[in-house]
Amino acid sequence: MSLTEKTVRKNTVYSGRIINVRCDDAELPNGKPCIREVVEHNGGVCVAPLTAGGELIFVRQFRYPYMEELLELPAGKLEKDEDPLEAGKRELEEETGRVADRFIFAGQFYPSPGYCGEIIHLYIATGLRFTHTHPDEDEFLEIETIPLKKAKSMVMNNEIKDGKTIALILKVDALLTEENNSGGLL
Repeated sequence: MSLTEKTVRKNTVYSGRIINVRCDDAELPNGKPCIREVVEHNGGVCVAPLTAGGELIFVRQFRYPYMEELLELPAGKLEKDEDPLEAGKRELEEETGRVADRFIFAGQFYPSPGYCGEIIHLYIATGLRFTHTHPDEDEFLEIETIPLKKAKSMVMNNEIKDGKTIALILKVDALLTEENNSGGLL
């Protein structure tokens, strides 16, 4: 049996600067009608800046929907049709004041597939060099450098709550463990 649902009609109910919202008429695999609420988003990028000493560079910022400060790896939204790697390079420099000699693609992350079509592209940045920060005018950040082992512990203790950051920290840790055992990705 196919699990695929069919879109009967797309109905946009809100068009915004960052997201659009649809309430689509759809059809279930068994032919019954249903409604699917969808948040459209251009996608994003998240970068794990990894120092030669095994530390990750984070940003701390206030996140309005949660009304709290979150510790996150540098990240940002993609402009329409923007190359994710170029966006990752931009966000790394804007938020941390660093550029990298090497970017390693670490996969994609679907933040909330039940209702949102956003895809976040994950990268590990190595060979870091300082330039200068230039955050967006509505972006207020503090930079923190944390050893990978401590960052992983913070994930496990629920001190880091951001999904893309959690996924990328665990991927970096797994890749470094794999590298130590096989001699070679990073």
